[in-house]
Amino acid sequence: MKMADFDFNHHESQSRRYCRASWIPSMGAVTDQGPTPTETQFQHGVKHLHESGLQRLPTKYVLPLQDRPKPEPTEPSLKLPVVDLAQLRGPARQGVITSIADACKRYGFFQVVNHGVTRGAAEGVMDVGRGFFGMPFEERAKYMSADMSGPVRCGTSFNQRKDDVFCWRDFLKLTCQPMPDVLTHWPASPADLRKVAATYAKETRDLFLVLMEAILEGLHASDTVETKKNMKPEEEGGEEDDGDIMEKLKNGSQLMVVNYFPPCPEPDLTLGLPPHSDYGFLTLLLQDEVEGLQIQFQENWVTVEPIENGLVVNLGDHLEIFSNGRYKSVLHRVLVNSERSRISVASLHSLPNECMVRPSPKLIDRANPRRYKDTDFGSFLEYISSRESKKKNFLETRKLT
Repeated sequence: MKMADFDFNHHESQSRRYCRASWIPSMGAVTDQGPTPTETQFQHGVKHLHESGLQRLPTKYVLPLQDRPKPEPTEPSLKLPVVDLAQLRGPARQGVITSIADACKRYGFFQVVNHGVTRGAAEGVMDVGRGFFGMPFEERAKYMSADMSGPVRCGTSFNQRKDDVFCWRDFLKLTCQPMPDVLTHWPASPADLRKVAATYAKETRDLFLVLMEAILEGLHASDTVETKKNMKPEEEGGEEDDGDIMEKLKNGSQLMVVNYFPPCPEPDLTLGLPPHSDYGFLTLLLQDEVEGLQIQFQENWVTVEPIENGLVVNLGDHLEIFSNGRYKSVLHRVLVNSERSRISVASLHSLPNECMVRPSPKLIDRANPRRYKDTDFGSFLEYISSRESKKKNFLETRKLT
């Protein structure tokens, strides 16, 4: 089974996240007006429900009270650090490296500008994404499948065949590597989707490698002679060169996910995406001007303000492991609203499927012992096939006591 089957993050596998008792409307929940949508209609996705003129949220989408977003009209917002990547190529490079390292350590998220992803590629992929979800249901349905091993898949919620409570999201997932093998399987409509999405995939892949070089430089900037002295004898000579990990990342896996969140009749009762961390090294997120992304910061949920021509970068579980816990993957979720649709494009990057992810030996010494087990994609598959995965539970199984 391929890495793309599971979206690099935990939420694809939430097969039984909520018990069926949560379907029953509780205090503050509502029931449908008019005919109750059928199970088949749920499988068709939330855009299909929105277009049917739904006025009340079906109980299939009503989260348990403790999991719903708080109904306060003004959620706190957060201006993440904004990093100008153009300065990586000049005398200010070291300052940029430090800024990225600080953002990784403090937030696990930051935004980048002058990132090298052209405006044409960014606007183009958003346009073809809107175009895809704007097609008649019959066209989109061609790519709806229970087979999660294919190079392209359109669906709804997380695991629409097993989820008890659905989330208010439709998606299109495109496996991006190896591009020559997968491109012909991508949707042929809209007519320019393949060309535009392939261009965006290449540009985000190039950006990912630039960011990883900067992150590695910042991670190891504190290495000193004293650190060498503190290394355990068995760790001497066992360091993996940064060039080795970069070479593996150049041939790594990439998945593009176009998320579509139509207007929701009762947004306070559901979520577009529940709290989760991403599974790989980095996720590069392109979003429109409609707010919805929230991250957990200092035990509060805060809304990330979109910036013009910017991309959001967030750290995944693999980078937490590789950094031996210096950097953390951060829980994030997506709100929906009753008035405007929202679209985002996530590009998720990691090592090749067969590679082991382990803490960098450069970050292990007597004062900082190894904190994580080696892991690979097979370990992840074994975990999620045997139990439900919530938040960062899989990562917790990789920690050493």
